[in-house]
Amino acid sequence: MGPLQGIKVIELAGIGPGPFCGMLLSDMGAEVIRIERKGARGGSKYDVLSRGRKSVAVDLKKPEGVEMVLKLVEGADILQEGYRPGVTERLGLGPDVCLQRNPKLVYGRMTGWGQYGPMAQAAGHDINYLSLTGALHAIGTTDKPVAPLNLAGDFGGGALYLAMGLLAAVLSAQRTGKGQVVDVAMTDGAASLMSMMYGMTASGMWDAEHRQSNMLDGGAHFYDTYETLDGKWISIGSIEPQFYALLRSKAGLSDEGFDDQMNRAKWPDLKEKVAEAFKTKSRDEWDEIMSGSDVCYGPVLSMNEAHQHPHNVARETFVEIDGVVQPNVAPRFSDTKSEIQSPPCNDIGCDTESVLADYGFSNDEISQLKSDQAI
Repeated sequence: MGPLQGIKVIELAGIGPGPFCGMLLSDMGAEVIRIERKGARGGSKYDVLSRGRKSVAVDLKKPEGVEMVLKLVEGADILQEGYRPGVTERLGLGPDVCLQRNPKLVYGRMTGWGQYGPMAQAAGHDINYLSLTGALHAIGTTDKPVAPLNLAGDFGGGALYLAMGLLAAVLSAQRTGKGQVVDVAMTDGAASLMSMMYGMTASGMWDAEHRQSNMLDGGAHFYDTYETLDGKWISIGSIEPQFYALLRSKAGLSDEGFDDQMNRAKWPDLKEKVAEAFKTKSRDEWDEIMSGSDVCYGPVLSMNEAHQHPHNVARETFVEIDGVVQPNVAPRFSDTKSEIQSPPCNDIGCDTESVLADYGFSNDEISQLKSDQAI
């Protein structure tokens, strides 16, 4: 099932955004073989990012193990890895070797800093990558920058750009017969995600030096989150004049000061008045008043609440597998319906022999690899 049915992916197991990219490809129908370290512990139904894959355990310190992976590469469309620059070359699985074995291969590499540059070999995490791009400086309160989980660097700037790059390169390989290397740096991706804000800064519409002073960063009274009477929160995004007028009507914001919506000098004062208004009712009461209207409103739900919301229920945005509530596949396709192929593998290497058989290894070859302790 899914639009990527027939696409074969070799995923060199890593952490963080690499598994998320593999999950996306699997959810869309690709056959993803996850190459994991022989003897490693792991495998859990809670490891949602590892769902939908077949697990092969290999000792990459043994030449027989490396050669085995190269034979898998010969039949693959994509190889993805997320190690520091140079690691796969030292393992004998670098892009030059793999492309020699399979000239149509798309070789995806994802790191925080990219394959080259002064910081390419330095350790880092999502918060550091956002720091370098201007994104982290722009997110937070007037007091301090606040990391937006690891959504904008690892997953948004990394895994999603890797998935997009891999699929673009596969289309190119199918057209030209030539594979290539896709170099994904989370710094590049996070910077790309900031394109609109950089354009607005250049035009003078965005104050890049001061957080919570702009329309979309919590500076405006009509685009922010507000606490309700019961200590819960709601979100408002009433930018357009007709939506703003509806907000005023439903929230009882009759003060004529609200007439001057885009006057930044008035925003702090108006924000206090909006905050006072929303504290007069509970979140459920505001839901009754505003939900489904053009106010551009939404209750701020916790992860324990989100899967129960009627809209998410109707769209089956979340599913429960083996007692674990998790996001369903995205995006949706009208013809080639995507689906979660399987829950995460409970034991690393549980599919080793079946995968090798599927890729043409004989029983004798599999027995020899076991004898060599390569698998």
